[in-house]
Amino acid sequence: MIIEFVGADAEAAGKSVAALTSSWGYQPEPAPTVEPATGPDTKGVDPVAVASLVVSIPSAMLAVADITDRIHKRRRASELIERAQQLRDQQAAARLVREDRSIDLATLTPDQLLDLIADEPSAT
Repeated sequence: MIIEFVGADAEAAGKSVAALTSSWGYQPEPAPTVEPATGPDTKGVDPVAVASLVVSIPSAMLAVADITDRIHKRRRASELIERAQQLRDQQAAARLVREDRSIDLATLTPDQLLDLIADEPSAT
């Protein structure tokens, strides 16, 4: 993604957005710990139920990871758009540059920004 700054104070606008994005250090959350059950367990385990549980866990984990990732990205997109709106008030503009057009970040919603970034062909 390329962000272009135009206006009277484009350099300060770039530094402002750079300061915002540098504060976005990603820290993974620690995995929850599970304590073993206490006491004797005399119940049997249904192997079919265990197999179906084991098969369903990866897809559930993937769904939760996707939602969590979208929430983090949406929050960051919202912060970036708010900063672009502040810059617009200071007579500077932050624009998202794409191959076919350029879009003012201050006019987008967080979901629109994420969709534009997702539609962008990846650089390999």
